[in-house]
Amino acid sequence: MSTFLLNNWHLILAALVSGGWLVWPLIKGSAGGAAAVGTAEAVRLMNREKAVLIDISEPAEYAAGHAGGARNLPFGQLDKAPAQAGGKGLPSNKAVPVVLICPTGARSARAVAVLKKAGYENVRTLAGGLAAWREANLPVEKSAA
Repeated sequence: MSTFLLNNWHLILAALVSGGWLVWPLIKGSAGGAAAVGTAEAVRLMNREKAVLIDISEPAEYAAGHAGGARNLPFGQLDKAPAQAGGKGLPSNKAVPVVLICPTGARSARAVAVLKKAGYENVRTLAGGLAAWREANLPVEKSAA
């Protein structure tokens, strides 16, 4: 066993480093920053807890490609968007889980604070954004700008 470890130390080191990179967003998200969820957790929230998926990209980015079923509400309009029951805005029930998505996850992480300040209790960002959504082979739609 020890011969194996000595002969393959570089492979073991690579596995540990790659595992660390996978766990880092979870550690970083729970350390007081924006609560980030992976694609599997986001889908689970949408299916079991009726979470609302909101894409905070600009309209042109949203039209070029967005997560299937996501509502578009650009980042700059979050604080002005009225809560609408069943509409295109924010959910009127502020206890409903909200998952925010953008192309990379950077804007949506900042948007979590905006919505929490507005009284939304259960807001999360999709770790990795639309890129992670596509990598997980989840549906992506295009629309007219």
